[in-house]
Order: sequence, then C-alpha cells, then structure tokens
Amino acid sequence: MKTRATIHGAVSIVNAIATGNGSSLGISLKVIAEAELGKGQGVRFVTGKNDDRLVNNIIRNTMPKEMIEGNLVTIRVKSEIPIGYGLKSSSAVSNAVALACSRLAREDLDDYAVLDAAVRASLDAKVSITGAYDDATACYFGGFTVTDNYSRKLIRREEAPENLQAIIFLPRGTPRGDVHKLSNLSDLFNDAFKLAEAGEYWKAMKLNGVIASAALSSRYLPIMAAIEHGALAAGISGNGPSVAAVAYDDEVEDIKSALSKFEGRIIVSRINNQKAGVEVLDG
Repeated sequence: MKTRATIHGAVSIVNAIATGNGSSLGISLKVIAEAELGKGQGVRFVTGKNDDRLVNNIIRNTMPKEMIEGNLVTIRVKSEIPIGYGLKSSSAVSNAVALACSRLAREDLDDYAVLDAAVRASLDAKVSITGAYDDATACYFGGFTVTDNYSRKLIRREEAPENLQAIIFLPRGTPRGDVHKLSNLSDLFNDAFKLAEAGEYWKAMKLNGVIASAALSSRYLPIMAAIEHGALAAGISGNGPSVAAVAYDDEVEDIKSALSKFEGRIIVSRINNQKAGVEVLDG
C-alpha cells in the first residue's frame, strides 16, 4: 500500500518565537510525501536532505508499533520550498509525512491529530522552538491562520483573496540572525499579534517586519522597497533571512524589479487557500 500527501508552504505574518503566539499565510509552493508499506521491517527514508530523526519521530507518532515492526516503511519527499530561509519547509515536510503515514494506518483521519503528531515530532527533533503551530496550520489548511502555539489552539482561520501573490526574496550570503534576541521585543510582537488576531493582517505583517529586522539585525531595505512599490505588506519570514511581500497580481512585476536590485534570488508564489490532501495510490 502506498499513499501520497500534498501540503503547501507558508510565510510569516507574525513571528511566534517571542510570545508563543503567531500568524502565517499559506502559499502555493508545495511538498509531496509518499509513504509505502513493503516487505521487511523498519524505516527507509530515501530523500536525504531532510531530517531523518524528524521523519522517524513522525512515523512513531502516526503508525502503530506492530505496523512498523511488521513492514518496511519507505518515505519519499519532494519539496519546492527552499530549506533554511524561513519559508516553513520543516512544517510542510512534517505535515506531509504525518498525513501520508496517518492514511497508511487508518482510513478515517482527524486533521488536528495529524497536525499534533507533526508538531510533537518537530519539538522532539528540536527543529522548532514553539512547535510552529501557526506555520503548521497555514501549511495544512491554507489561508490566514492565527494561533496560540504552546496550547496548539487555532484562534482564527480565513481564506485570503485569490488575486494575491507572495514575492519572496532570498538574499545571497546572508546568515540567519540570533533568534533568542526576538524575545527582547516581545511586547511589540504581542502588539503585532493583536493586530493579526483582529484580522488586520497587513498591519501585523508590516509591524512584524520592522521588529523582526531589528531583532535579527537583518537589512530592512528590501522590505521597504517592496512596500514602496505596491506591496500590501512585507517582512522577514520566520527567522529569515528571506523577505516575503504580498501584493495583488498587477503589482508583482514592479516589486520584482525593485527587489532585483539587491543580491539574491526571487520566487513568486500564488497565495494558497487549499487544504492538504492525501490519496491512496495502490492496494
């Protein structure tokens, strides 16, 4: 039996590290995970760029022990999301593997049980500080999500307008900042979170962009350039170093042109409102 799960990525509206509360927005870059039961026993992970420990944790969280011990579980992952830029690649991979493995184990799926398994695995593997429930829910459900990460509570979720795109700038040769400094500005991150909680997503994202740039010692000029050229909002995504701007379709080329003046690469991805999906491929 083989299953295939498709999950999309996300960008930050409000970084959750400082307060445990965050907000994210789904984008269309995707991760596909396949899980297959075969003869033998144990786990075979054939895509080497992701964290084997994370995948093993997810399998233990989603599949009965006797199923793992009585079969060879093979996991394959393909991702369009650049790793290490704050674009929620870990959350998307965790969700995709958890969904594919959950469907191997049972027909009836509980979305929140799948999310819980992925988040617990991320915390155990130490690939996330808060569990990144904001990122996980945006990747899984699409649209805007607002969450309490420590209690794994989805406070608000709504679809985004379909005519929006994310313009993502990946700076060349820029290291990630010290994430522990984010907590020094926790009161301001809390202000940004309150804006997101009230549905003021663009104000929240712009405020998050200012304070995350300051805390992470990241250049603010690309963020300002995107806003000056028509972005509804822009800011550091996750812990950086990527910058994500959101704009209507007719503003995209101007923003790309403005960001092209900086050293780095640009990706454009349509906003995603589509929920995660899983299918059985055989057997």
